[in-house]
Amino acid sequence: MTQTKSETSDPIAKARTVKVELEDTITSSLTEKIEALLLSTDRPLNETKLAELLDLSDEGAKLKIIDAVTQLNEQYEKTGRSFRAQNVAGGWQFLTLPQFGPLLANLHRDRGQSRLSPAALETLAITAYRQPILRAEIEAIRGVGAGEVLRGLMERRLIKIVGRAEELGRPMLYGTTTQFLKLFGIASTDDLPEVQGLPEAKPKIKRKSKLQSQISEPDEPTNADNPQANGESQITEVDS
Repeated sequence: MTQTKSETSDPIAKARTVKVELEDTITSSLTEKIEALLLSTDRPLNETKLAELLDLSDEGAKLKIIDAVTQLNEQYEKTGRSFRAQNVAGGWQFLTLPQFGPLLANLHRDRGQSRLSPAALETLAITAYRQPILRAEIEAIRGVGAGEVLRGLMERRLIKIVGRAEELGRPMLYGTTTQFLKLFGIASTDDLPEVQGLPEAKPKIKRKSKLQSQISEPDEPTNADNPQANGESQITEVDS
């Protein structure tokens, strides 16, 4: 930075110049460190985890991180990069822009066999928009049995058991997982697109579910014992 004669002779002006240069250096260093962390992980990192890794303990640490991520995205946009840092499942992760989807699909064509079937997608959508939901309700909406489809979705860690309904037999309730959020690139189920013409969910009787507590801690599994006692097929529960 070029200093004028007055700035050189004025100690206050000189101190201000040094402060600005130091702040620019710190900010640049922070963005580079965050970029390195996001490049080296395959899962989202939230502000708390990033602050811990960066050894930032002041009250404004989270805001500094968000500002740094914003600066990174601005740089990527200016330089025409093919990716951005996106908020996914409560954390930050690098994702390619949507227009590169077809190109990447060609690269990962061999994974086509692992795509969800129409029945699985339908069941997953019902669960996502109606959770917590009973298996019987899913079957009533689809008009067919859902046991095998639910099993497959649980094996893929896209849905999980989130509690039990306080009704006869105490049947299990199903909901989506953190893996579901990551797969569809959204921060929470509130980001699901609105569906025109989708009827409002009918009022349900009181249920005993841990879904609300799992919104902040989505990786905590919920144990469900004796599923056959309520007519559910035996499904091995997995962590989300």
